[in-house]
Amino acid sequence: MDQKAEIFSNRDLKNMILPLFLEQLLVMLVGMADTLVVSYAGEAAVSGVSLVNQFNTIFIYLFTALASGGAVVISQYIGRRAMENAGEAASQLLLFSTGFSVIISVFVLLSGEWLLRLLFGRVETDVMAACVTYLRISAYSYPALAVYNSGAAIYRSLGKTDVTMYLSVVSNIINIIGNLIGVFALHAGVAGVAWPSLIARVFSAVVITVLCFRKQNGVVYQWQWIFRWNGASMKQILGIAVPNGLENGVFQLVKVALSSIVALFGTYQIAANGVAQSIWSMAALAGVAMGPAFITVIGQCMGNRDTDAADYYFKKLTRITLLLSSAWNFLIFLLTPLFLMVYALEPETKRLVIWLVLIHNVFNAAAFPFSGALSNGLRAAGDVKFTMVISVVSTLAVRLLLSWLFGIIFDMGVIGIALAMVCDWIFRAVIFFLRKVREVEKVSGNQSLNHINGRYSDKIRCAADSHRV
Repeated sequence: MDQKAEIFSNRDLKNMILPLFLEQLLVMLVGMADTLVVSYAGEAAVSGVSLVNQFNTIFIYLFTALASGGAVVISQYIGRRAMENAGEAASQLLLFSTGFSVIISVFVLLSGEWLLRLLFGRVETDVMAACVTYLRISAYSYPALAVYNSGAAIYRSLGKTDVTMYLSVVSNIINIIGNLIGVFALHAGVAGVAWPSLIARVFSAVVITVLCFRKQNGVVYQWQWIFRWNGASMKQILGIAVPNGLENGVFQLVKVALSSIVALFGTYQIAANGVAQSIWSMAALAGVAMGPAFITVIGQCMGNRDTDAADYYFKKLTRITLLLSSAWNFLIFLLTPLFLMVYALEPETKRLVIWLVLIHNVFNAAAFPFSGALSNGLRAAGDVKFTMVISVVSTLAVRLLLSWLFGIIFDMGVIGIALAMVCDWIFRAVIFFLRKVREVEKVSGNQSLNHINGRYSDKIRCAADSHRV
């Protein structure tokens, strides 16, 4: 076991996980600061930015899904020490992400106003004007966002997460300073917060791309593969990205449906749910940050066909996730009364928020490490379709159905929505944990996690051979 631990030492894991966590925390804090600055641009601006960000989230998840697919493939190649092939896969990821994002950007620029009126047609005229302005400027930034995610996939696959963290720090400083100038100095309203976001994303995309051409990284972009389509390589990436994107798409649609259900419960419950959601986002950071760590570590182990090491790190990373999530969720719960001092809420609403945060944080610490972070490890091992099917089924049959049952039929309101959410986590956690255990039990039959990864590794190897030809 000590020998396996040498693949990723405790220092290696700490240097990988801590920047991921800090980067997620930074993005969360900057998002809160953005909201505060935008509020000074007027209620119409706040409403417009809020509505468009819900729309933008769909595309952000698509670009993230693409990058995750690329990260798995790149990590597997790194595990096999096939650095040139990893660079080819990374270059193909950049090619597809850029082309795909440009198409999405053009589509939104041409039809964005129509889509906004279709989705939010009943909003006031000044709010719709703010939506249109913010969406058009946001659409210009889609290619930059996709290019950044492609480059970040390389550094996260290499375990160099401090690079993306420092870049995120600088990018977000640019964004905040730009917002302050745009709102308070130029009085540009919603455009004053949209353009700084575009500038910050372009900055991140340019810097990460330049860094990805540095040969000392081991995995680098290669011009001949950036402008040359390779079907075998793209099939590997999309084989993970498409199911992941479909899973995230279903999740976002269900979130919209749940928002409609919450709207039925009355003002104080809607307010409590909104405040609780913001605290939940903060509490979930630990589990979310561990996802890329699973992809990098398990992906490299499986790429090297070292299934014993993959099993060892599955267990170790799960323990770390449980410990980190438990400590962080406990801390956020203790701080919840302080957070609530910022909000002008009735005592009844504040009590409901505390109950919602308690329900979320207990199960986010106990169940989400298995339903969320562990599932990323299974994807990195090539078990993509299974995780997608379970996640989609759980989202629809457990979260959505139980939300209707608990929230409306049993008249539990937003407490019922929260219970449905944790039931979804528990269902996934049990299924994914049993899936992992069942595969590991095959060690005695000399199959181990190869049962999951075998065909996937064969695809990796065949693709590598075709690249050499």
